[in-house]
Amino acid sequence: MIKVSDTAKTKLAQLMGEDGFAIDNDYVRVGVKSGGCSGLSYDLTFDKTTTDTDKVFEANDVRIVVDKKSFLYLVGTTLEFSGGLNGKGFVFNNPNAQRTCGCGESFSL
Repeated sequence: MIKVSDTAKTKLAQLMGEDGFAIDNDYVRVGVKSGGCSGLSYDLTFDKTTTDTDKVFEANDVRIVVDKKSFLYLVGTTLEFSGGLNGKGFVFNNPNAQRTCGCGESFSL
């Protein structure tokens, strides 16, 4: 399961509304893909549908959908949002990552 902090939820609701999605009805799709300076990178998008192979759950009133392969890499991850002058945007705190890059957008196991 992925956890969503209060600050991430607030920012997700804002961004979803700007893109024509509703946090109450639509999904935040979280995934992992090959790439980045550490080997794997996070993928965060909005979606209105799910597939039969997706894992669907709710965290902090945010509907999360993760494909089956990505779920193995993301179990226990917390999605946070860091704003301000030196903020990084969305940050994935992944206990499974053994190494991360300086920007926090990629990792390896």
